[in-house]
Amino acid sequence: MRKLLCMSALLGLVLLAGSRLSADDPKGNAEAEAAIQKQAEEFVAAFNKGDAKALAEFWTEEGDYIDAVGRQRKGRKAITEAYEKLFAAKKGAKLNITVLARRFVKPDFAIEDGLTEVFPADGGPPSTARDTLVHVKQDGRWLVDTVREAVAAPPSNHEHLEVLEWLVGNWAEESEHPEAGKVSYAWAHNQNFLLVSYATTRKDIPVSGGVQWIGWDPAGKRIRSWSFDTSGAFSEGVWARDGQKWAVRSVATLRDGQKVSATNIITKVDRDHFTWQSVKRSRGEKELPDTPILKLKRVK
Repeated sequence: MRKLLCMSALLGLVLLAGSRLSADDPKGNAEAEAAIQKQAEEFVAAFNKGDAKALAEFWTEEGDYIDAVGRQRKGRKAITEAYEKLFAAKKGAKLNITVLARRFVKPDFAIEDGLTEVFPADGGPPSTARDTLVHVKQDGRWLVDTVREAVAAPPSNHEHLEVLEWLVGNWAEESEHPEAGKVSYAWAHNQNFLLVSYATTRKDIPVSGGVQWIGWDPAGKRIRSWSFDTSGAFSEGVWARDGQKWAVRSVATLRDGQKVSATNIITKVDRDHFTWQSVKRSRGEKELPDTPILKLKRVK
């Protein structure tokens, strides 16, 4: 039944606007996009009503669908039956569509890639699919002709964070002082975040530390971080790049409620070395001195 959910979701891909237009015929493509948007509104209305027959009408007569495990449904009759089973088992399901790309090969022929999610009415996790489909224009109306489904990988912000990929690995402070810093950077699942663990050790015994998540803020179009210290403090930072140097403007709340602000400077020296320093520090209204520059090297 989860596959049926995916199948019903993928039909909406062809019906949503917001895709990328081909530059070959922008006027003609814009008109096609407007027609597809109108179809989208009709499709959503039919889906929300649980109208299997109306949804099947968005396909060509010989529409062909193959799911991620190779099962085929061909023709409107088979598609209608699949919808009927879906709505009988999953009343009130809702659809979410992400169109990744749409290309008009010919004025009446387009290929589309996207992700679909179907959310059950009980609030459970969605079923997700990645789909490639062909839709054609017949008798003045755009219809789905072919759909191929694949296992979906969630969208990733790796492209925005790969400028920090050189940090992935384990690092140790270059110091003969009995107290030394250690930090580890690793990709979280789907590479939407970098997960950082840090600690200050005395003769290899941790005496303080914490974790940090580094991610992409799509609203602010910038890299941000969130840190949680074993002392009970927590902070949020905004990252800005200047060549091989990163300035992380951070505001922290200490365990006692006091506010501390600072700019932490991370400078890449080479592949296996970087420096760290905290400057422009203050606690409440009181200014604090800059910290010494820490030198860290990559370790196995």
